[in-house]
Amino acid sequence: MNNIAIVTGSAGLIGSQAVRLFAAKGFDTIGIDNDLRSSFFGSEASTTWLRDQLLREVPGYTHESVDIREFDTLRPIFKAQGARIATVIHCAAQPSHNWASGEPLIDFGVNALGTLNLLELTRQHCPEAVFIFCSTNNVYGEHCNHLPLIEQETRWELPPSHPYFEHGIDEQLSIDQTEHTIFGASKVAADVMVQEYGRHYDMYTAAFRGGCLTGPAHSAAQLHGFLAYLMKCTLTGEPYTVLGYKGKQVRDNIHASDLVEMFWHFYQNPRRGEVYNAGGGRTSHCSMQEAITLCSEIAGRETNWRYSEEHRRGDHIWWVSDTRRFQNHYPGWSLTYNMRDILTEIRDGLKERLA
Repeated sequence: MNNIAIVTGSAGLIGSQAVRLFAAKGFDTIGIDNDLRSSFFGSEASTTWLRDQLLREVPGYTHESVDIREFDTLRPIFKAQGARIATVIHCAAQPSHNWASGEPLIDFGVNALGTLNLLELTRQHCPEAVFIFCSTNNVYGEHCNHLPLIEQETRWELPPSHPYFEHGIDEQLSIDQTEHTIFGASKVAADVMVQEYGRHYDMYTAAFRGGCLTGPAHSAAQLHGFLAYLMKCTLTGEPYTVLGYKGKQVRDNIHASDLVEMFWHFYQNPRRGEVYNAGGGRTSHCSMQEAITLCSEIAGRETNWRYSEEHRRGDHIWWVSDTRRFQNHYPGWSLTYNMRDILTEIRDGLKERLA
């Protein structure tokens, strides 16, 4: 009998990629996803199309439409499989700053309580399993917005003499004494609990603090999934609104397959209570203005966009992830996608779906 990988948020961007990779490595995969994304962001963000695709295409995949906030509903899944569960890859989340502000109880329930439920069930039924958590760079709050940024023609940038200039921001940046937003705070709670279960219960756990996670499987919406949504607007002519900072805010972007390869490397040689920044670094980053230019170039048509002075609360002005900690622990891993590669794949995937 094959080992089992449980993947939450399995019909989402990262979860679906994790299902495909671990199935290809010989695991039976159990997906847990009840399409709450469509409740958060509307029918255009529904992940049912990807759930159905996984059921058609991935051998050994089974799907459970279960809410991770409901401990007693999750328990039979873990109890039935027990020690066969080799890894739990937790990708399910409420991922939007804006949405969380209006529904803090649901946001905290999904992001924090849901994570605790999964950690405790792992401890009770498969304590040797490797627990991988898809966290976020928003656990650092707004500290990065106080960096000595310099305004350039298309972006905000650090001076070359700054310690973060060459490699980006590392895991030593404090998560304290800063505004996180409601979303960021719920992810902090989950992130710290993942660390604590690793240390207190001697379990194999890691929190991967992602920058912008992206790829063609993104069911993007206005409130979440900026690169995929920007390309969708470019292809369809729908208007896109850039929010604040003159459109010069910088993001690093990591393709879902590069992130899931990080998970695979960690699974093979796991550690206890780890945290890793996970992003595109200097290999794959851009400002909003630069993303619009690149989208228009790749799509072969101008993006219909406008500018609003009002920025999103908690938005980072400049974020580039330093991934050297992970690379030092797992030197076999490296990024394989740059911005052009990512956006070209997103364009091709959207064209197929829109058709």
